[in-house]
Amino acid sequence: MRLNSKGQVTIPAELRVRYNLHEGDEVDVIEEGGALRIVRVSEADTRGQRLVRHMRGRGSAQEVRGMSTEDLMDLLRGE
Repeated sequence: MRLNSKGQVTIPAELRVRYNLHEGDEVDVIEEGGALRIVRVSEADTRGQRLVRHMRGRGSAQEVRGMSTEDLMDLLRGE
């Protein structure tokens, strides 16, 4: 891995899958025993919780029922 000019690194895809890390997840970098560790922030909302918060109040079950997948995706994206 290479550190970029902003101090960022990319976590390899196979490690993101193995440790269930997704875009938007919060992590901390901690120093431990002369090494750096990347750890998930335990109090942070999960991906599902963020999605529910985003969707809450956007439509009633009555309105959503019968919508196409494309319409639901537009609703999720805020379009």
